[in-house]
Amino acid sequence: MSASTDFLVPPAQRLIQNLLRTLHWPLLVGLLLSAVLLGLTTGRYSLTTGQILQVLWDAAHGLEDGSVDTLVVLNVRLPRILLAALTGAGLAICGVALQTLFRNPLVSPKVLGLSSGSALGGTLAILAGLSGPLLMGATFLSAFGALFLVVLIANVAGRTLVAIVLAGIVIDALFAAGVSLVQYAADPESSLPAIVFWLMGSFASASWDKLQQVAPVLLVSIFLLHRMRFRIAVLAMGDDEARSFGIRVGQSRIVVFLLISLVIGACVTASGVVGWVGLVIPHMARLLVGEDQMRLYPSTVLLGASFMVFTDTLARSLTASEIPLGVLTAVIGAPVFIYLLCTRKRRGF
Repeated sequence: MSASTDFLVPPAQRLIQNLLRTLHWPLLVGLLLSAVLLGLTTGRYSLTTGQILQVLWDAAHGLEDGSVDTLVVLNVRLPRILLAALTGAGLAICGVALQTLFRNPLVSPKVLGLSSGSALGGTLAILAGLSGPLLMGATFLSAFGALFLVVLIANVAGRTLVAIVLAGIVIDALFAAGVSLVQYAADPESSLPAIVFWLMGSFASASWDKLQQVAPVLLVSIFLLHRMRFRIAVLAMGDDEARSFGIRVGQSRIVVFLLISLVIGACVTASGVVGWVGLVIPHMARLLVGEDQMRLYPSTVLLGASFMVFTDTLARSLTASEIPLGVLTAVIGAPVFIYLLCTRKRRGF
């Protein structure tokens, strides 16, 4: 918040905002740990905090006894929670990187067509019977192709904020139509149910094997995007300004696009298509820490991880049958975004 607009904020709200910005690291870490603990204890098979800690202590000392508690925590819930946290962190950091790079607060992986692009690659891979690294490779290539087309169209149309959003809408619709075509062609007895379930978003298939496949890609890509946060901010100033800082504009932009596509591809492989995270979470982080790039990116990562773990816990606990993640993220994300939109209007959002 700038000094010129401080007088618009009531003193009590300003005090709360200052406290949040001062204590944001303990709050964010505590929020993530609380979400993880809630995820470990909540489910059809209830566990207490003491039981969870005992299982983790025994596992750390090689004392697993094969009990039901151990199987539920170590083989079912823990890999699922870790996969959800990594996916939420990845989607969130892609959102903040895209919003910064394009200088547009409405940009997200979904708006730019990356989610639909990954979905098309994934559905084609499922239709062909591919899985694991091949599935992730297909989602990555199609996500990068979607982003490349958006940038190409936006450059031809003048690189305005409106052109970027409209190009994203067009590409999203195009790839979504491709997904529908694949569903139409899929075998309704075998491939189609798997495709539909995957597209709705879920961590039901989470396992240590899947975590080992996507975790290295997500961890390395998230780390590199975090390291490039200042370069991304400079690229947003324009090509001439970026060159004046000694940045190779074309090379840097391609690297950023590749990293974002890798993250989106890995996330879609892990969970299917999940919207709203890359749009809403960066704005929540800005509300908490402002535009300081040093704090914005890690805050976005922690918030995204917490949000996804919490949402996944709700998805598998609210009803007897698991609720699709895409439904819950929309139900939670849309009202939150409307609130952020209304409260930030006078500050130029």
